[in-house]
Amino acid sequence: MSLVINHNLMATNAARNLSISFGALGTSTRRLSSGLRVGNAADDAAGLAIRELMRADIAALNQGVRNANDAISLIQTADGALGVIDEKLIRMKELAEQAATGTYNSDQRLIIDSEYQAMASEITRIANATDFNGIYLLNGNLSGSAHDGSGLVSTGKMKIHFGTANDCSEDYYYIQINNSTASALGVGNQSDPTGAGYTISTQSAAQNALDGINEAIISKDNIRANLGALQNRLQNTISNLQIQSENLQASESRISDVDVALEMTEFVRQQIKSQAAVAMLAQANSLPRLAMQLLGG
Repeated sequence: MSLVINHNLMATNAARNLSISFGALGTSTRRLSSGLRVGNAADDAAGLAIRELMRADIAALNQGVRNANDAISLIQTADGALGVIDEKLIRMKELAEQAATGTYNSDQRLIIDSEYQAMASEITRIANATDFNGIYLLNGNLSGSAHDGSGLVSTGKMKIHFGTANDCSEDYYYIQINNSTASALGVGNQSDPTGAGYTISTQSAAQNALDGINEAIISKDNIRANLGALQNRLQNTISNLQIQSENLQASESRISDVDVALEMTEFVRQQIKSQAAVAMLAQANSLPRLAMQLLGG
């Protein structure tokens, strides 16, 4: 290479190498400080696209766990109210048994019947008042066989969504709760007058009411059994969603997270190269002085 003063090619070469090493050092610093191997699309465009889809699914799965937990809370609210209704039905059967015997006169049976009707009214009140987040659970609103969520207020059975898409076999199922008012259960004077549980004001009516109350208890128990099965299903769903989320997070980590040991090795390598380039750039910048010596400078 000729000794020239117009161009310092060695300094230019050293500066270019310093720029490359310093840029790589900056990349390593960013990765080590953020913990991410893929911090922008330039790092790994395909990896970034896969990672963002995974992150979206992870967020949806975690929200699905919260949705399922909310559904369990809703079921527990309904089951608690049905437990109170159960107590009222038991008391009504006790009153029907009392009125069915012949040792009471008509006036006394009317007094017994007044408590019987009060229990029926309380069952209806509980069914109409039991709600979760403003959604009434036992008044028949959730008893419809079809779900319609196209309006501002959904109607019919309740759709519980927990998956990342909208596949009925994988991402959601329904909670259906039949009407639990006294009239729906067939007891009390708000029910069908021809029904067995309408009144216990006479001895024969009280005897018939024993059968009617048994049927009401069975109907109520069917509702509770379905709710219990749904609660168990939701708990299993939550376990599965948590496993899915955990596995997706592991996959996302393998794509996105930096291997600190490897990146620290790269950081030190680029640091040494940058230091060497700076030293050589200083030496290259001093070489034109040799030409000045020849000129008598």
